[in-house]
Amino acid sequence: MPAHPESVPVNALLAVEGTPLEKQEPVKVWDMIRMIATARIVMPKTMIRLSAGRVRFTEAEQTLCFMSGANSIFTGDKLLTTPNNKFNTDQQMFETLGLVPKAASFKVDLAADSPVNEAKECCGSNHAHA
Repeated sequence: MPAHPESVPVNALLAVEGTPLEKQEPVKVWDMIRMIATARIVMPKTMIRLSAGRVRFTEAEQTLCFMSGANSIFTGDKLLTTPNNKFNTDQQMFETLGLVPKAASFKVDLAADSPVNEAKECCGSNHAHA
């Protein structure tokens, strides 16, 4: 059996003005949940990262994503070219859900004057890790 990647991002498009997909309809949360659940079934030992577009989902919708198999997020003020959830908001969500963040698996300094973005992986009673 082939090895699974260490981490797989699941993205919900954030339409950006001036790009070919600027008028694209946003991905619905139930489609995200199905994608995450499918990824979890296909890659049971892989970190499934709830990634781009998470900022559009409520805490309850993100909770459903975690319950369906997501166990990793990017956290920080900005990720690439689109906004990201606030670090403190993510920490509050983790506390509410009883999830314990693991140490970041890596840090990337995108520019000397930019904030460092981190990948955060969570673990809790409903999440298994490789």
